[in-house]
Amino acid sequence: MTIEMPPSTVDTQPLASDSQSLDRRRPIRSTTLMTVLLLVVFTAGLGSGYLMGRQSMEMNPARDASHPGSDSDLMIRQVNPPEGYNIPASYGNIGPKMLAAGAIDLDRFIQIYKQAGRPLTEEQMTILTKGSGNKIVINQNNAYFLLNFFWALGLVNENPILTEGPMIARGKDQIGNYASTGGWTIGAKPPTDLFASAAIVSLTEAQKSRLDEVASSVYRPCCDNPTHFPDCNHGMAMLGLLELMASQDATTAEMFSTAKYVNAFWYPQQMLEVATLFKATRNVDFAHADARQVVSNQYSSGTGFQAVHQWLAANGLLEQAPGSGGSCGVQ
Repeated sequence: MTIEMPPSTVDTQPLASDSQSLDRRRPIRSTTLMTVLLLVVFTAGLGSGYLMGRQSMEMNPARDASHPGSDSDLMIRQVNPPEGYNIPASYGNIGPKMLAAGAIDLDRFIQIYKQAGRPLTEEQMTILTKGSGNKIVINQNNAYFLLNFFWALGLVNENPILTEGPMIARGKDQIGNYASTGGWTIGAKPPTDLFASAAIVSLTEAQKSRLDEVASSVYRPCCDNPTHFPDCNHGMAMLGLLELMASQDATTAEMFSTAKYVNAFWYPQQMLEVATLFKATRNVDFAHADARQVVSNQYSSGTGFQAVHQWLAANGLLEQAPGSGGSCGVQ
């Protein structure tokens, strides 16, 4: 059984809204409009791109107690392991470095989580203010924290991907028009001043090469741009995480595997559908699916995921996360 996927292309136009990135690619020209947009976007959940992921996270494809041991239950557990996913990297001192660089205004950061009903834990405060040698584990409880933590890192860290890549193609004066830049309103400095402004993590040439390979191949289901073009918060957060991993000598295989599971915790409903496709067409469980393929534009880009969703719908194979009340994918 095969599935034909439409090709995906990288659009180098700035995105005013991540969740609408497939049909609206114009830069914001009005200062007043920009101010109103940022207020609405951030109140709704730290960036318009965050809306799709947040809705998907709140769907919480956790274990369905009413059907223990069912095939769908096992698949859900593979997509979002209850014990979390162990990322082969540690936090180190990047939290304090980001505070010192102005990437995060600590008081505002704390308030955002209080308002969301998820106040920062003692461990998360330590990560931010003192640093931590603990290995990073992503799970359903901290996916929201890690999204914004690594968004800040991706935005502020000096990296040629930002200073020489698609983000800068239309000129530095356009940088603030992206959801990943203009949407970051809890820094101690304006996001355009923060952009690639501090050496938080440093990479060797070999590490940069591995980062470029992975970042150019990891997609997210909110748009058609790879992590190499981090125009939304999820893309910028993925870039920050991959930079940290590369700086600690993670292999490309480890980075691809991490991207697969991090995408799954940020987009659980969408990745559950991708897992369903792999099982139906290849008889391959999500846990064993090739990570590079899972996060590719064929399955994990906006266009790729639409094709996955439509194929599953046409074949009566749509899986619904327990308690979600409706798919957050393309209808």
